Amino acid sequence: MKSWKRNVVILLTILGLLLPAAPSVFAAEKTVIIGYTASRTGKLNVEGMRQINGLSLWIDQVNAAGGVKLPDGTVVKFAAKDYDDESKKERVQELYTKLISTDKADFLISPYSSGLADAAAVIAQQYNKIMITAGAASDSTYKKGFSLVYQAYTPASRYLTGALDLLGKLDPSAKKVAIIHEKDKFSTDVVNALKAYGETKGYQIALFEGYDSGATDFAPFINKIPPDTQAVMGGGHFADTSTFAKQLFEKGVKAKMVALLVAPPEPKFAELGDAALGVIGASQWQPEAKYSEEGAKKAGVEWFGTSVADFDKTYKAKFKEEPSYHSAGGYVAGLIIEYAIKKSGSTDTAKVKEVLDGMNLMTFYGHLKFDNTPKAHGLQVGHEMVYTQWQKKDGKLVNQIVWPEAAQTAKAINYFPR
Repeated sequence: MKSWKRNVVILLTILGLLLPAAPSVFAAEKTVIIGYTASRTGKLNVEGMRQINGLSLWIDQVNAAGGVKLPDGTVVKFAAKDYDDESKKERVQELYTKLISTDKADFLISPYSSGLADAAAVIAQQYNKIMITAGAASDSTYKKGFSLVYQAYTPASRYLTGALDLLGKLDPSAKKVAIIHEKDKFSTDVVNALKAYGETKGYQIALFEGYDSGATDFAPFINKIPPDTQAVMGGGHFADTSTFAKQLFEKGVKAKMVALLVAPPEPKFAELGDAALGVIGASQWQPEAKYSEEGAKKAGVEWFGTSVADFDKTYKAKFKEEPSYHSAGGYVAGLIIEYAIKKSGSTDTAKVKEVLDGMNLMTFYGHLKFDNTPKAHGLQVGHEMVYTQWQKKDGKLVNQIVWPEAAQTAKAINYFPR
């Protein structure tokens, strides 16, 4: 009897020693809510839906891979909560307030477009929430004193300046440029920087005019383009820029270069047929990009996440469409949050912010680094644009990278003559 009791005591002692270790065997799981609005409807729905697709793919992949494991054993998984902002600025602040107060979003992704993101940034800062902006290039948002808003895109001030560098390579004698643009925040920021850069390079800005958002008739502007203009630049977002490109072609504009915003890198732009031929677009990312872990090592920066090829393949498989830079922007916004949580070992805002402020990273999307000074906190200083052009190959329209030279898949051709 005594032997039996002694064995029970020994067994209970052993169990007592083992029980404290039990929580690490069955790790706690925490769901982090990613809140955002997106233009499922309205004029920005093409770009907005691509951004949603990219973010959705990231959530699927990170969760399927087991989430992010924190040092205390907690496994972080991600879920999205979103609303349709209908491409309307007046809806954004109300919906972001709801995402934080009612839906308890832990981190935020911006809506597509600088105007909408600018409105959302106010709410993110007010409620002490980190927001990664995708599809929001205007520099001015990051010069308003926000400390929790981080830009994934190359800033608007560097959006089209490379097209002038390409023009100088294409034809050093070309000096006359017409700029026609949408009068929204993003496009205006882009062309103001373009004009200033062009003037420092000796270009004559022969025409500089803006059109109202939602415009569909560009004849009054096209008719003002001086006949000896060698380049037409500008545009706005997908719908208006596509129509503008179509009407430039229909009116037989004769210029060596047409370089426009947002629309040309989108695969859907090819539906314009011959009107797309020769049009150059500024792109944040292309599937032909050569970013790699090996390249990161050569550049002396950290590599994180999937490869370009894997992103391209899995995106096509899931959505049955070619990924655009808007798709890549949505994905990388999530990837940035994942990296910062993993690196900090926490979901705490202050700890995640500390990682973001010091981040110097290479991903499938390219180099990412944020300005961490009070003057322009969160402004993207690492990422660079690539320039694409629709050309004919074997009788079919293909989108080639034409600038910078190191990334070229083809040399640029004249818009006219073709």
